[in-house]
This record gives sequence, structure tokens and C-alpha cells, in this order.
Amino acid sequence: MLAIFHKTFAHPPQELNCPESTYGGPPKPGYRRRQPKNPDEILRDFHSTHPAHSLCATFRCGSALACLGLDAPHPSLHHQRLFCSFDEVYCMFVGSLNNLSSLIRQYGLCSKSTNEALLVIQAYRTLRDRGPYPADQVLKELAGSFAFVVYDNKTGAVFAALSSDGGVPLYWGIAADGSIVICDDVETMKESCGKSYAPFPTGCMFHSEGGLRSFEHPTRKMRAMPRVDSDGVMCGASFRVDTFSKVNTMPRVGSASNWASWND
Repeated sequence: MLAIFHKTFAHPPQELNCPESTYGGPPKPGYRRRQPKNPDEILRDFHSTHPAHSLCATFRCGSALACLGLDAPHPSLHHQRLFCSFDEVYCMFVGSLNNLSSLIRQYGLCSKSTNEALLVIQAYRTLRDRGPYPADQVLKELAGSFAFVVYDNKTGAVFAALSSDGGVPLYWGIAADGSIVICDDVETMKESCGKSYAPFPTGCMFHSEGGLRSFEHPTRKMRAMPRVDSDGVMCGASFRVDTFSKVNTMPRVGSASNWASWND
């Protein structure tokens, strides 16, 4: 899956941006410097790589979602991948949930037509409209290996999350114009964002308003860690939970504590 959101709607951490002059040491022989690309070029390259199997949705605000169809012959796609929309909320989901049946009953959905992506959309809409629980509590209920990106075309909100087991790969980075790029294929990220990318931290969630948080440890702050890739070159920082610090206040439980308006 590939998601691109303009910087005016989703603000990626500045630590993801890697200046071209920053190195972790001498690069390996044959190292090829990659420059970040603009969103249009990233989408064009994605479609040209998979001309017969790619699906895409673009929006006026500069957002775009793209993925491979179920019949795409790609050897690295070991996980289920889904792309669904409902009521102008779009979700790309990779992986699976072990407790999907119980969650379907919990949210009062039709089990015959509901998959993981539709369940995430329903959970998002429930929190957006009613907000009974904080987002970290809802994500803790999702048992399995998964990564997903939600885009709300009504509000412009972006929400992404990665399971804590690390069973599904997910990366994020910054395009040439400052847009945030989220993808489950590392080679696509390298070609799209140059060195301004990093693995998405496991057990974490990113919201376009609230930034990056851990849903496993919601009271702990995130810390950026310098990262050097296999070529010996400094890349966008990795993020880890800082076990020695806490957020200023506990996350609120109420109508203001939801995926559409995420505040402390």
C-alpha cells in the first residue's frame, strides 16, 4: 500500500527529514544517492511498476491512496491486503485480525460482508462521532499482525497504526515537497523519499493532528533515534518509546478524545 498526504494536512516529524549532507560514515562502494521525489512522480512510478494491478484514489487536497489488487503477482506480499471505503472514509489494511469475529459483534456489523478494513472504518467513525474511548484503548483491542492507514475525506484527518508484534512491515518518510509518505514496501520508500524515511514504530499510531504516539504506552513520550542504513548513510530517524518520560497529562476519556480530534 502507498499513502501520500500533503504537509498542510498531515505534519510528519521533522526528524524524518534527512539533510543530504548528513552521513553516518563513508558510504559503501557503488552507493547511489537517491533524491526525494514529488507526489505525482511517486504515484506515476508506482503505477508503472504495477500497471495491471494497481488501484488508486486521489483527492483535491493533495492526498492519494494506492495499493495492489488481490491478484497482483508480487513475491513480497505475504499478507492479506484490503482497500475499502464507506461514507467518505477510506482504509488500506495489510495483515489480519485474530479476533475479527468478536469485534464485528462488538460494533454491531454484518459478519458476512465485513473485513478488517471495514471494521477499522467503523471503529474510526464510532470514535469520531461519539468518542467513548481514547484511540489507544481501541487499538489495544485489535489482536493480530496489521498495518493500516485511514483517510477521512470529510475532515481531512489521517490516521495510521502498526501492530506491536512487527509482523507486517510499514515505513514512512517525506517527499520532495514535504508531503508524508506511508508504504509497506521498503524499495518504494527508498525510491520515493531518498534517505528521508524510516520504519514506522511498532505498537504506535500517527494522527494528522496529534502526531505520533504509542498505543501500548500512551503516557510515554516518543524519542527520535539517529539511524544509519546498510550503505553507511544517515537516514530519517527511528522512533522509540522513552521509558523515562511521560506526557504532560493523561489522555482524556470523552468526546474530545477520539481519532478525529486527538489532544492531551
